[in-house]
Amino acid sequence: MCVYKRYFCEKTEVYRVGGDEGKNHHHHYYQHTTLPTPLAENRQFGSKMTDSKYFTTTKKGEIFELKAELNSDKKEKKKEAVKKVIASMTVGKDVSALFPDVVNCMQTDNLELKKLVYLYLMNYAKSQPDMAIMAVNTFVKDCEDPNPLIRALAVRTMGCIRVDKITEYLCEPLRKCLKDEDPYVRKTAAVCVAKLHDINAQLVEDQGFLDTLKDLISDSNPMVVANAVAALSEIAESHPNSNLLDLNPQTINKLLTALNECTEWGQIFILDCLANYTPRDDRESQSICERVTPRLSHANSAVVLSAVKVLMKFMEMLPKDLDYYGTLLKKLAPPLVTLLSAEPELQYVALRNINLIVQRRPEILKHEMKVFFVKYNDPIYVKLEKLDIMIRLASQANIAQVLAELKEYATEVDVDFVRKAVRAIGRCAIKVEQSAERCVSTLLDLIQTKVNYVVQEAIVVIKDIFRKYPNKYESVIATLCENLDSLDEPEARAAMIWIVGEYAERIDNADELLESFLEGFHDESTQVQLQLLTAIVKLFLKKPTETQELVQQVLSLATQDSDNPDLRDRGYIYWRLLSTDPVAAKEVVLAEKPLISEETDLIEPTLLEELICHIGTLASVYHKPPSAFVEGSRGVQHKRLPGSAASGESVESPDTGSAPVASEAPPAVIPSQDLLGDLLNLDLTPTTTTGPPPPSSAMQMGAMDLLGGGLDSLLGGDLGGSPAMTAGFGAPPTAGPPSFTAPVSGGLDDLFDLGGGVGMSMGAYVPPKMLWLPAMKAKGLEISGTFGRRAGVVQMEMTLTNKAMSVMTDFAIQFNRNSFGLAPAGPLQVLTPVSPNQSIEAVLPLNTVGPVMKMEPLNNLQVAVKNNIDVFYFSCQYPISMLFVEDGKMERQVFLATWKDIPNENESKFQLNDCHLNADAASSKLQGSNIFTIAKRTVEGQDMLYQSMKLTNGIWVLAELRAQAGNPNYTVSLRCRAPEVSQCVFQSYEAVLKN
Repeated sequence: MCVYKRYFCEKTEVYRVGGDEGKNHHHHYYQHTTLPTPLAENRQFGSKMTDSKYFTTTKKGEIFELKAELNSDKKEKKKEAVKKVIASMTVGKDVSALFPDVVNCMQTDNLELKKLVYLYLMNYAKSQPDMAIMAVNTFVKDCEDPNPLIRALAVRTMGCIRVDKITEYLCEPLRKCLKDEDPYVRKTAAVCVAKLHDINAQLVEDQGFLDTLKDLISDSNPMVVANAVAALSEIAESHPNSNLLDLNPQTINKLLTALNECTEWGQIFILDCLANYTPRDDRESQSICERVTPRLSHANSAVVLSAVKVLMKFMEMLPKDLDYYGTLLKKLAPPLVTLLSAEPELQYVALRNINLIVQRRPEILKHEMKVFFVKYNDPIYVKLEKLDIMIRLASQANIAQVLAELKEYATEVDVDFVRKAVRAIGRCAIKVEQSAERCVSTLLDLIQTKVNYVVQEAIVVIKDIFRKYPNKYESVIATLCENLDSLDEPEARAAMIWIVGEYAERIDNADELLESFLEGFHDESTQVQLQLLTAIVKLFLKKPTETQELVQQVLSLATQDSDNPDLRDRGYIYWRLLSTDPVAAKEVVLAEKPLISEETDLIEPTLLEELICHIGTLASVYHKPPSAFVEGSRGVQHKRLPGSAASGESVESPDTGSAPVASEAPPAVIPSQDLLGDLLNLDLTPTTTTGPPPPSSAMQMGAMDLLGGGLDSLLGGDLGGSPAMTAGFGAPPTAGPPSFTAPVSGGLDDLFDLGGGVGMSMGAYVPPKMLWLPAMKAKGLEISGTFGRRAGVVQMEMTLTNKAMSVMTDFAIQFNRNSFGLAPAGPLQVLTPVSPNQSIEAVLPLNTVGPVMKMEPLNNLQVAVKNNIDVFYFSCQYPISMLFVEDGKMERQVFLATWKDIPNENESKFQLNDCHLNADAASSKLQGSNIFTIAKRTVEGQDMLYQSMKLTNGIWVLAELRAQAGNPNYTVSLRCRAPEVSQCVFQSYEAVLKN
């Protein structure tokens, strides 16, 4: 068990054993509640036969027989019986009925039997807390046993019994064991305090155990010190601000003294604790480094990584010109190199840590490049990691070696590895300028292989090389253009389009090349579409006379035929630029680009500092801070390297004061609604809040642009004075080569200024009454009706006609469950009897707090009407517009953010025919039905209205209505988190606008 545990810990690197577990003591076998075969261990106690006999099934009445054997007077028989009980427990049988009988066996001097009973006790104490109290006296007695092994066993078992009732009884025995004369008992008791703190933190604090633990740091025995540090560190993690480990130079000295003498796991606890200490000055820092350095030669890789973490942290405080600093750098390389001779899993953990170390201090491993050369039998995850480190270490001195290796890798069979190798060649060119020419010729050789994925990766990296070294390697463009037809990956296609657009003046048939991409424009990915739009505009600005048709075609595709707001937005900006000021367009689109930086994939510096403080843990493998993957509050304390903390900034929590205060809150986004996807389980009562919707992440703002034309600047109503563009292609040029007419519209200032353009509300639309229940189906009762919304109240308006021969009285009405929870807000008021051939009007107010069930169609309502004759059933459909509430007008910023936040697939488009209203009249009519216009603008003679509405159950629907002057057909685009409602909403548009 111990050997296995230590081996496992060495294998996984970041695994930590709590407290005194995993030591080389034969009496530790039963520390956990369930073990696969605990009895196998008993051979060490002299059992000559195997223990498999305990696992063979016996005849019926097994529990009864075991009970008899447990109460036997013979010690051997009793021990055999307990072994059988443990065997049954191990294979999952319930032997809790034997609890009192097993507990009685505790009163023994036999250590083996006692261990077995304690093992049983740990397993069943939680399910039998009342019975477990019986064992308390024995624990108390065992804690005073002359044998230290029994005292330690008792205190360890006490810590494993997680029952609140018992913990208070265990405080006294624990207090004695913490001050026991035997160090083995003390070190076990130290870990017990941490376990007890996890069960009942307040009790531990009240009993003063934490102070006792702090005293144990000064203990004469190194293992006691290590366990006390481990326990305090564990407790401090769950109470980050408690300052339990009050580290000072005296304490540090004691820890360093204990470091040399305790076991490997004890050393890890002490080193991790040291890493949290901030030395007072560089002398103390050097002194600690000198005493920690011998740990670098330890056989256990976890100890090595913990030592590296301490040294990396304290090196920050050493002056670079100090002789010792150079010595320390040299000492750090060999242990890291040694880690790479272990098995692949361990290598991977080491490589992930080395990746961080190299980013922080590349000089440590600058002479060790060969260790990171890939071996043919390395697993792919090791290969990719080594490749990454090779690039980070590449320099003028070793670039020839590196390139030779990378060229070799690019001919491997593993596709992922080859791709990364090709990219690596490009990264070398960008990082080491002297090697750029050699890298480019290597990439050209690879392109000649005509292996598809190699060619595509090469083109992507050559684009970056052009960005880094403009006007240097453009001679290779001809070779790239030969491979145009083989490109099928979006990134490679986009890179090639960028190259053609950027160097259009050097490529004779640039227009033909770009036109070939344009043929399948709508099938391309967004990345390619955006790149193609920009490339054609660049081409137009360089060769205006030849490419006018091409640019018109791409702008039309991007602005009129595309559903992607991002693409429309960019299209409109270019169109507007070209139509107003071609000179300005040239300055913007053909501006000189900044050179790209050498390393684009470095970890952000503050995150890197935090990860260096977590070397040897999971955070260093994931390259994420613990707060990103540790649930709850534990382990989420941010750490920083000491030398890098700015003056006046807390070293422990750098994030508190350093973040800039946002100038204004980001626009809120209407939160997601799972609405009709699962109506049956949802309580769709109307929301009562009237304030703004809760804010969402500002990241969503960058996703897409809705109105096309630089939305965020449009919100202010002005684009630096540049007027809106018109669609007048083909007229003679006015300001330069592009043949765009001068703008007609008066600019974008009125885009969100609704005062002038949008009229006032004309009152809610109420559909005409329809026949719901014919007389022949209801024994002479005829019901026709409609729905309306008046003064914010939904109403069902009915005409009841009696076509029978007798008087009708006692009317009542009831609705079945429906999609929006519609229900009568009161009884049906028919106050007088309805005589034959008489009609009476009835108005029934409705609310939306009834039971919900999704109907087909969504706005279907099943109704039961009762009178003195019978009960009659009918169904009718209500217009969804009566559920649009009065506070459905969104803030502009919220509208934009929400539109971007709703996925594209949730957008539905409808055609509304034969509507002879202009945009203002339409807006006014719709506002009467609580469909609010947020913005209006005119582009190319087309009016666009952006509208919002909110349903009674809190669902928001966003709309874009397009109307062309003189064209009676409108286009309505609806976006909603519950796209099922879109069809009904469109029907309401149709009904409101056409009546």
